[in-house]
Amino acid sequence: MNTETEVKFLNVTHDEVRTRLQNLGAVCVAPMRLMKRAIIDYPDRRLQMGAVNAYIRIRDEGDKVTLTYKQFTSLSVSGAKEVETTVSSFEAAIKIFTAIGLVVTSYQETKRETWQYGESEIVLDVWPWLKPYIEIEAEAESACRAVSEQLGFDWADAVFGDVMVAYRAEYPHLGPNDTVGTVPVVTFEVPPPNFLQIAPESV
Repeated sequence: MNTETEVKFLNVTHDEVRTRLQNLGAVCVAPMRLMKRAIIDYPDRRLQMGAVNAYIRIRDEGDKVTLTYKQFTSLSVSGAKEVETTVSSFEAAIKIFTAIGLVVTSYQETKRETWQYGESEIVLDVWPWLKPYIEIEAEAESACRAVSEQLGFDWADAVFGDVMVAYRAEYPHLGPNDTVGTVPVVTFEVPPPNFLQIAPESV
């Protein structure tokens, strides 16, 4: 599997980040657009909930559809491993997995804007029920650190992992099995799931 070198900075103001990116000479290669995802797993959710800490994702990015197996071996800058390819149809890819007994554990809609700065990619992400954040992906940790610094971020504030690190930071009462990957519908039009609404003292 390929190793991803990536870092997130949470609770940011996207307009401020855009200004910083423009000042650096970065290029917006894909404006903010709606993305839809299907998270695929076994019926017992052994990929997401088991020791493997992984998922299968089919994502319609607007200009292409990607099929990805992603695994997190650690919550570190290089802890994400993935195998990714493009497919021709979001719906057909889902049918292949459901035909062999896997299930869609979550349908998700998010918004993303993509910038390119040298060899690094910076994405501005918006998820339901979550404050905006950014993700920086580069060839090496040193490049991630350099871009972060140029954008005015402190490496001490960096977080690593999938989107649940952002949800857990914003909703610190979440338990280990509370994940949006098991919420049937994650869109901007539906209310947050119960586990996001429970007060910390009630968990």
